[in-house]
Amino acid sequence: MEKKPVYYSTPALLTVIIFASDFLSTDLFKAGFQNFSVWFVLSVSSFACGWLINKTLGYNHGGKTVFAVIVASTFISVLMISIFSGYFGLSDLLVENMILYVLRNIMLGAMAFFGMVLSEVIILQRESSPAKNKEDDARKILQNAQREASLLIEEAKLKSDKMIYQVQQGVNEMVDRKNQIERRLKEFIAAERELIKKYESEDE
Repeated sequence: MEKKPVYYSTPALLTVIIFASDFLSTDLFKAGFQNFSVWFVLSVSSFACGWLINKTLGYNHGGKTVFAVIVASTFISVLMISIFSGYFGLSDLLVENMILYVLRNIMLGAMAFFGMVLSEVIILQRESSPAKNKEDDARKILQNAQREASLLIEEAKLKSDKMIYQVQQGVNEMVDRKNQIERRLKEFIAAERELIKKYESEDE
């Protein structure tokens, strides 16, 4: 697959989405429905980015790109939060809060991976459908060939039985003729013997 430079705009957008999540409040459920809606939009956007990355960069290269985006975004987020901890209100429990920010970045990256996996599964399913149809066609062709072969074998058996019957009839006719000729010859010889005996008796 040709990887055009414009295709890398989607990973850049994913980086912006992950980085933008650092500026949201960590109290997801305490903030109410509005904050949850923002998180939902970010998750869907990450999913869509993963889908497009799989379409444009492919599954293997796209997966490496998404992983690099997650690592880079997490590193930049940790560095920024460490420097501007006062802006983010992390004067206390800095390490624990950094872990929460890192988990949020990983969660959005996982949504991108989920979009890639779902897109790849659909692609593989579409590719396997023609192969399955070809397999079904081959199976039908094989079944038809077997059926035709069975019909030819049955037809050959019928023809051979017919030929054997005809040959047997011819043999029977020849045997009948032979017996008939032998019977006539015996009758002719018997008649000749009687005639000879009659002539001999008359000569005496």
